[in-house]
Amino acid sequence: MRRVALASCAGTTIEFYDFFVYGTAAALVFPKIFFPALGESAGTVASFATFAVAFGTRPLGAVLFGHFGDRLGRKKTLISTLLLMGIATILIGCLPTAGAIGVAAPILLVVLRIAQGLAVGGEWAGATLLAAEYAPAEKRGLYGIFPQVGPALAFALSSATFLVVNLFVGDASPAFVEWGWRVPFILSALLLAVGLYVRLAIEETPMFKKAERSQVGTARNSDSPLIGAFKYQWREIMLAAGSLTMLFAFFYIGTAFLTSYGTKTMGLSRSTVLTFGVCSTVVFGGATILSGIYSDRVGRKRVVLGACVVSVPWSLIMFPLLNTGSAFAFAIVLMTTLAIFGAAYGPVGALLPEMFQTRYRYTGAGTAYNLAGAIGGGTAPILAADLSASYGGTSVGFMLASFGILSVVCSLALPETRHRSMEPGAEEHVVLSGVPRRGVLDSGELDSAAAGGTDPAG
Repeated sequence: MRRVALASCAGTTIEFYDFFVYGTAAALVFPKIFFPALGESAGTVASFATFAVAFGTRPLGAVLFGHFGDRLGRKKTLISTLLLMGIATILIGCLPTAGAIGVAAPILLVVLRIAQGLAVGGEWAGATLLAAEYAPAEKRGLYGIFPQVGPALAFALSSATFLVVNLFVGDASPAFVEWGWRVPFILSALLLAVGLYVRLAIEETPMFKKAERSQVGTARNSDSPLIGAFKYQWREIMLAAGSLTMLFAFFYIGTAFLTSYGTKTMGLSRSTVLTFGVCSTVVFGGATILSGIYSDRVGRKRVVLGACVVSVPWSLIMFPLLNTGSAFAFAIVLMTTLAIFGAAYGPVGALLPEMFQTRYRYTGAGTAYNLAGAIGGGTAPILAADLSASYGGTSVGFMLASFGILSVVCSLALPETRHRSMEPGAEEHVVLSGVPRRGVLDSGELDSAAAGGTDPAG
């Protein structure tokens, strides 16, 4: 379990580091080097539009890599996503600017950003399945936090790398815009080597191997994973996507948009904003760990719902605080925003794997997660840039509150999954009290079904 925990955490850290350095660069330098002809405001919107492109391709990545993950195994697929993300990130660091090759520069940037989106779309579900399918049933919330803390570590690494480069070249130096921003992207090569070493050292999950041997719960003798997931568990996909929309909106407002807002609208120095970014990861990571562990005691749904409820009033408070212009207020807003995200994010590493059957667990969990990413993470930063320029920061707060209300409604309809069995065969049609029901069953329900002579496998 230690090796599995390390592999799942290292993989998501590397994948999201690559994803986040793009978001930081999109806020700080991409408007100047890839969209110089558009001016500052329009260039910022265009830069965040390229950032949002990856969220549109994340669901496609979830479907593509989910298909192979459900058919060929978790390990092989995770190695593929890691390679794709690492290569795309390194190439972005080597990309010529618009001043050198004209309009081809932003086009190539978008192509590589699409590749990043495909990779991260396939990464998360595989990493969480790696942890959840190895973990003891009573500790899935605990082990599910290891891939979940990857984004916190990744945000700390990306902010710290940009901060070190910024301190080295100077806050006002043109060197940061000329070449300094490339360093975090190129350093991804070192992380890629570490990630591959760790992932090659682990074996396929025992649940997938068991399903493959018995041909129960695999995708090979059934519909394709995508068709099966939407045919039998479309409701779970849509509810999970809706409940996680707030998470993505809060996270990418915190990690990308507020970086731009702090430097350009509030007038804070680049070093100050990046330093607060590094500090906020302690709060964010701590909230993720505590909520994931707590979900083993009280259930996943209760923790996620509580964070979604808190997100609504906080959305309306955060921009009035930022409008004071205080660096302290910026730090409080950033840390609280990411703490609310972390509180909801911790249980998700166990919640989504528990919601789906083995035969299409990779596809179902990944599709739900990345649909939420496309809705919340893909639209929030670009809408926020446009709303802030046109109507001020308060309008961004109302947008976030809308995402929060959507997530509250969907979270109320979520099933509780803490006691569900994830074993192949502990799934599908069971008649309880004379009522046919679909879904993954908990151990008590399986015992009841067996006592009544009903075949749990349908």
